[in-house]
Amino acid sequence: MKSRETLIRLRKFDVDEKRQKVSAIEAMINDFKTMADDLDRQVLSEQQRAGVDDINHYAYPTFAKAAVQRRDNLMISIADLEVKMELANEELQDAMKALKNVEILEERDMARTRVKTARDEQASLDEFAQNMSRLVVR
Repeated sequence: MKSRETLIRLRKFDVDEKRQKVSAIEAMINDFKTMADDLDRQVLSEQQRAGVDDINHYAYPTFAKAAVQRRDNLMISIADLEVKMELANEELQDAMKALKNVEILEERDMARTRVKTARDEQASLDEFAQNMSRLVVR
């Protein structure tokens, strides 16, 4: 039983670790989306200030070009992180299933132990009752 308790603790630790990984990836995605939105606003502001919104135009602001490139890089990073998050979610689901399986085994063992204890107690009470009935009969 002791090894199973250790296994349960290990599985719980694994599940917690996977949850933290998923949360960290979600936070990075949200941060990157916020940064990309901010860059979009900056690009729009710069385009309005310069009066040019065609990126291929010779007068297009250099800052806006750089901001567009950073935003595009962030979008690529977001797509990569979303793939990683899918994998991390799958790993989390697998870890949760492994934990559940060990917990089910533990519950079964505990139920068997309770049944055995109840049988032993009943057998002891039956034996005691038989001994008492023998004493009363004599």
